[in-house]
Amino acid sequence: MDSKTIAFMAIMGALGNVLFMISFYLGPITHGVALDLSLIPVFIVALYGGPTVGFLTGLFVGILPGIYFGPLGTGSWLGLIGLPIGKSLTGFTAGLLYKILDVDQRHRKSILTVPLVLVSYIPEFIFTVAYFVSLLPYFFGSGGIGILAFVLPKAWAEIVFMSLLMAALIGNNGFRIFIANFFARYKTELKS
Repeated sequence: MDSKTIAFMAIMGALGNVLFMISFYLGPITHGVALDLSLIPVFIVALYGGPTVGFLTGLFVGILPGIYFGPLGTGSWLGLIGLPIGKSLTGFTAGLLYKILDVDQRHRKSILTVPLVLVSYIPEFIFTVAYFVSLLPYFFGSGGIGILAFVLPKAWAEIVFMSLLMAALIGNNGFRIFIANFFARYKTELKS
């Protein structure tokens, strides 16, 4: 990983935290549940940079949500650990699937991006269920299936929106050229 990639990951991580703050304050649903669009930069980094940078950016993006839903919310220290892990799972999975399926070299990459983004959320979805059904009740006696009735539909609605947004971004040649400047694997593509 070169310094340009690391700097871009840091910028996108900060953007993810800013997007969390904006959506958290503008989109409260119920106590402890709010809109969270912080995965947008994670998807951008993961799809263009791969699983490792997607994982690391997800960890960074999960810090502020971890603080709000952890020590400042009902999750205590567990939220501070759990939310970054969940977001990093999504970043890793998105980057890995994009790389394995070689979506970048296919025609109709925008269309393929929609299901890829949806599927890449499944590990975080499973982790989220385990977090609320097993971990929170075990450590703090809170959580449970009740809160999942709010969290999971909201999360899937966000992911559907983000999958459409990512499809638009992946299909935009100008955006592609801009992002390619931050990742070494695209340098040869830009020259040819």
